Order: sequence, then C-alpha cells, then structure tokens
Amino acid sequence: MNKKVDVIVVGGGVCGSLSAMTAAKLGAEVIVCEEHKEIGVPEHCAGHISVSGLKRLELSLPKKIVENEIKGAVFYSPSGKEFTVRCASPVTYVVNRQLLDKHLAGLAEKAGARYLLESRAESFIVDSDFVKGATIKRRGVKETLASSLVIEAEGCSSVLLKKAGLQTLDRSMVVHAIEAEVDRVKDVEVDMVEVYLGRRYAPDFFVWLIPKRDGSAKIGLAAKTGDPREYLHRFMHNHPVASKKLRNSKITSLSLHPIPLGGSIPKTYGNGFLVVGDAASQVKPTTGGGIIFGSLCSKIAGEVAYEALKSNDFSKDFLSRYQSRWRELIGFDLAAMRRIRKLLNRLPDDKVDKFIGLCSKFEVNKILEEVGDLDFQGKSLVHVVQHPSALIVALYFVFSSLISASSQRNVLR
Repeated sequence: MNKKVDVIVVGGGVCGSLSAMTAAKLGAEVIVCEEHKEIGVPEHCAGHISVSGLKRLELSLPKKIVENEIKGAVFYSPSGKEFTVRCASPVTYVVNRQLLDKHLAGLAEKAGARYLLESRAESFIVDSDFVKGATIKRRGVKETLASSLVIEAEGCSSVLLKKAGLQTLDRSMVVHAIEAEVDRVKDVEVDMVEVYLGRRYAPDFFVWLIPKRDGSAKIGLAAKTGDPREYLHRFMHNHPVASKKLRNSKITSLSLHPIPLGGSIPKTYGNGFLVVGDAASQVKPTTGGGIIFGSLCSKIAGEVAYEALKSNDFSKDFLSRYQSRWRELIGFDLAAMRRIRKLLNRLPDDKVDKFIGLCSKFEVNKILEEVGDLDFQGKSLVHVVQHPSALIVALYFVFSSLISASSQRNVLR
C-alpha cells in the first residue's frame, strides 16, 4: 500500500476538482483519481451555466472558456406556440466544458492537489466498517491508495457505491441524453436559447438549442425511453420550426450520457466517505443542470473533509454535517423541482400548449424576468406565485397534471 494521504477524490470533473481545490486550499493533502487520460474528455453536458451561480461559487472564468452570453429563452409548445423570456443583461454563459474542466483542475493543482490520470477507482478499501482508501487500476496496473477520507465524484455510474452495496440514485428517474454540436444554424437570436417541448421529440423532457457566437450551436435532448439518436434525427429533420433553422447544418460532434432527475440520493455520507455531484444526484430535476448545485455541494464537501481531518473524526456522525449543510442550501429547491418534474411528465401535449398560451396571455415572462432564479427554482416559484396572474397559470399547471395522472390511473384500471 502506498503512503497514506488525507483525501482521495474519485473523478476529475467539475465537482471532483472543486472538492479537491477546496480541501487543498485549507491544507489537506489531496489526490484526484481520473479514469481518462485527459481532463475534460469526453464532454458530458452542454455547458450552460448561470451567471448568478458562478457568483455564488466565487468563480471568475477566463474569456476563452465563455463561448456565448445568453439573455433569455424562447419556449416552443408542441403545436408551435411561442413564449419568450428576455432579460436586459446576460443570465447564463455558454461555456466550453473541456476548457472549464481543465481550468478547475488547474486551480486545484495550484492549491496543492495531485492528479492521477488514467486511474480508475475500482472499489473502496474498507476496514472495521470505515472507508480507508480505494483500489485503483492505473494504466492497467492495480494499486491501493490509503486515505483518511474518500470523496466520491465519479458521476452517474456510481461504481464505488454499487460495489459497496450502498444506495445509489433513483434509476426510474434517469433520462438518456444526447448532446450534439452543429454548424451553420440559421435564423436564431444569438443571445437566446431555444427550448422545444413535445413528446414526439423528447418524451418526459425537452430539446434545447444553444447558439454560439460563431454561427454553430449545441443541440441536445433527453428521453426516458427510446433511442435519443432517433429523436435527435427526427427533431433536426422533421420539426416544423427547428428543421428550417437546421436545414444546412451538419453534426460536428456527438456524445451520449445519462442525467439523474430524481433528486439527491438519501444518504451522501458514511464512515470515511462523502458523495458529491451526479453520483449524489445533486442535479436540477426540471432542467437536468448539475454544474452549479453539484459545485456548491462539492465546496461544502471539501470544507467538511478538512474539518474531519482537524478533528481526526471520520465517522458518519461527524460527516453528516455535510448533508445537513447542503440540504439547508438547496434541499428545498431540489424537492420542489422533483415535484415539478413529476407533474411535467404527466402533462400531455395539449395541456402543454394551453400552459404556454396562458403564460403568454398573462405576461408571466415579465414576472420571471423580475424574480426568477435559474438555479434556486423552488424559492423563485414561491415569489412568482405571489403575483395573481402567475398564480392562475400555476394552478392550471398543477390541476392539469393531477387530472392527467388520474386519467392515466383510470385507463390502467
């Protein structure tokens, strides 16, 4: 067994690097195990993150990472109705995920963390019911790494948790996403994302089109069932609105990945370990965005890891403070968004059309521009429904979803 270190972080993505950077800055000796030979490869998401979220994380990104600045969104209902929300200043950034991951890994290394590339963690090392390191395969050779604490940040695969027999994310709420980059997009507003709703193109989720400054775009969708590649082909070639914008476009890159939409796993800590990011399902169930919430939780994990080192206490009782802190920060919003996602999944296309129509009629966009928060959507909803017009729309949405669910149950009977 190699020399013991303070903290092993499994996974060199955004969440792993932020946990590593935080713990290392405070004084911990940190090793990050990344299974791929290059940080940021392959890419696993569109890289669409909120400006307010970056401010909460106290992160300032180099200009080369930011591919575009977005001021709002255009929503298309299944029948083609439009609903637009536009703000005066940018609310989100489109970022290059490879460069973002490399940037954060660089910050972690600058703080003192050490990265082991081509090092896949295969199992926890467990002694007397405590995790005390990990077994890894590094460039084909098995090694054991001893540590006081392990931070699990390997993503949806949750290999270490599964092998340890621990509860992982809710597989019934996982959707299969496809992400493509396309060139030569026509007739899009460069500072607006487009969201397309409808079961024909993305059952139980939606399609997104995120423009870049150079005339290309990121297009993606997710679905619980079926082949996402077939849905993407159908969308690009058959959608009455989008197909015209993509008539001359070719796919320049393509990736597939799962997105957990079920809210956090029940327990994100144990004797000698913490779980962060997609592995913990700290992902917004409404949109599938996980960078900001996962990053906020990862910073907390790095802080708690250092506190455990100072106290020499790696018990689940001590480490439970990690879950208490992140739940206090985002727990309400995760729960609210999970409820909204379940309601959305029950809503048939004709009700979605009606909902979008009501949003336009009652000018809900103006209310969203004033009080909406792209990350903390649960708390934003509380503020939004205080407006009478928005309350009418929200009530229609809720009751339509409940009626649809009741109808489905009656059919099953």
